[in-house]
Amino acid sequence: MRRAVNETGPKLKPWIAAIHAYVPGKSAGADGKPLAKLSANENPLGTSPAALEARAEASAPSLYPDPDSRRLRDAIGELHGIDPARIVCGTGSDELLNLAAQAFAGPGDEVLFPRFSFAVYEIATRRCGATPVEAPDRDYAADVDALLAAVTERTRVVFLANPNNPTGSFLPRAELARLHAGLPAEVLLVIDQAYAEYVDPADQDEGLALAAAYTNVLATRTFSKIYGLAGERVGWGTGAPALVEALNRIRGPFNVTVSAQSAAVAALADQAFVEASREHNRAVRARFVAALETLGNRGVRPLPSGANFVLVLFEGALSAEAALHGLADAGYAVRHLPGQGLPQGLRITIGTAEQMDEVAGCLRRMAEGAA
Repeated sequence: MRRAVNETGPKLKPWIAAIHAYVPGKSAGADGKPLAKLSANENPLGTSPAALEARAEASAPSLYPDPDSRRLRDAIGELHGIDPARIVCGTGSDELLNLAAQAFAGPGDEVLFPRFSFAVYEIATRRCGATPVEAPDRDYAADVDALLAAVTERTRVVFLANPNNPTGSFLPRAELARLHAGLPAEVLLVIDQAYAEYVDPADQDEGLALAAAYTNVLATRTFSKIYGLAGERVGWGTGAPALVEALNRIRGPFNVTVSAQSAAVAALADQAFVEASREHNRAVRARFVAALETLGNRGVRPLPSGANFVLVLFEGALSAEAALHGLADAGYAVRHLPGQGLPQGLRITIGTAEQMDEVAGCLRRMAEGAA
């Protein structure tokens, strides 16, 4: 009798078997009914019209894209004052995060990040056979002292999302500089700035400046959030020439599509759209948080956020799971995070003003009605 495949077939490496696959935000209820998607931190204003036009006019799909994304790197460099030779593009910033771990860590090494960090960090770490290490948080935010205390002789990479996903916390520039200064020179600090454009320009963490000044800092960004190009999967990173060269060695040879490159170049040129998206997010997020803060006596606590979402904690009679189902019944998909150690939390993307008023009202009714 033929044996089952799992008895005779290829065997997974143990570090791959330990990976829990990434779970994306849902857009439908348990019954399959479509819901307003406030679960994936997409831009409620959509995409720059200029980017959409450039995407539509991109060359035929029978042609390979520029493997080096030269026009895109030139445009990024011009906007941010970076030598294009120090820029690498990826299939979203996720590819670059995985490549950073792969290039600089492996079996026997450790990769460090704060508790309640982006789920991809653990996946990237286990994917290359390294050991993930979580440093204690400080009220759901990164704690620089705890991170530095967790560094050992086996630490090879430190991941930090700033603003952080899923908590929304933001480490100011002085604390980020202190973290970097406390790390050994041989440890790579990866500053994941996926939500950086939502931070007021005057309050930026200067991660790009650190990446320009030091050989052990890689800063990554994405076009999936404020630029509204999540479906095109394009991101970029910058660091010392040796870091960029290392990632270029192992990235996919044609990793950013023709349409993605064209749309991203046009999106960069439309900074008015970026500013409008940032202002919309700031105003609607503040209104939403203010509405939820009135429910503090009911155990509903919105955490401070520098991003385009708010992590809401349910610490009273209303549970996060009950709120999740109640919002689904009202037509909204949000992100429940038990797999990231936050069974009491819902991450809620900032949508339109009308959507956020409806979500806040729904949460109020549920909180006031909970026993």
